Amino acid sequence: MKSPIIFKEYIWLVNTIYKAKKITLEEINQQWMKTEMSGGLPLPRSSFNRHKDAIEDMFGIYIECERVGGYKYYIGNAKVLEEDTIQNWMLSTLSVNNIISECRSIHDRIILEPIPSDGEYLQRVIEAMKENVLICFTYQKYGADTIKEIVVEPYLVKLFHRRWYLICRYPETKEFRTFSFDRILNVESTSIRFKMDELFDANEFFNNCFGIVKDEHTQTEHIVVRAYQNERYYLRDLPMHQSQKLVNKGEDYTDYEYHLCPTLDFFGYLLSRGSYIKVLEPQWVADKIKNMYLEALKRYESEENS
Repeated sequence: MKSPIIFKEYIWLVNTIYKAKKITLEEINQQWMKTEMSGGLPLPRSSFNRHKDAIEDMFGIYIECERVGGYKYYIGNAKVLEEDTIQNWMLSTLSVNNIISECRSIHDRIILEPIPSDGEYLQRVIEAMKENVLICFTYQKYGADTIKEIVVEPYLVKLFHRRWYLICRYPETKEFRTFSFDRILNVESTSIRFKMDELFDANEFFNNCFGIVKDEHTQTEHIVVRAYQNERYYLRDLPMHQSQKLVNKGEDYTDYEYHLCPTLDFFGYLLSRGSYIKVLEPQWVADKIKNMYLEALKRYESEENS
């Protein structure tokens, strides 16, 4: 069977079981027969078992069987499909890709956002991460005339707001730094191996961060924001941060609390929501946002007077 077709079957199977929570093979086949993939034929148990094993190998998603009560199948590690994990991202991306690939007649009516990054550089970094070898790359900051050559230990990559970022560690100082792929000019692997910190946890590393900025000098804060009008529903359906909790509801607003480090990218997001979000606490964060609005207002006023 061709790879694109078999991938569609894998994705369909995971989505079907995940949505059902628990489902028998007979119930799976009832839904399978309604798809064009079936060709009017049921999914044999042998094919189902091969798919189940392949899904575990490729995506790290485990399809388990509950034998008590009728041999019902379920996702054994469903949590990975509910959080910011590589399994969730891969499944979502492939699912959307399958949907779009079936709509060739209206491709000119489907608009996507490009990611400004060279896939070749991303692949080289990931290969170096697998081998645990140092990488050497040239980097030019925004607004800088000089180009620096940097040698680091590649620890992880992260996608945030359509940009890929490299989080790495300097071998001498053990200091972590973040670099954007769209400002990397060239990257090469070296033959020098390094040993990762055994206590390093990528999810824990960014646990209290809003996005990509990790400032060791900024402490985690308990932050409460008030979202007005439709913004309260946007945040409900697409939480601003994993720590988000609803704490209060009014007639035309909802209050959400967070536990995170208020860094520049967090302030930028709040500013982008305009008058639809107000910081209630802590006061210094509210003052910071207010002052940033005032600085923006001064720019408009100075332009009007010039």
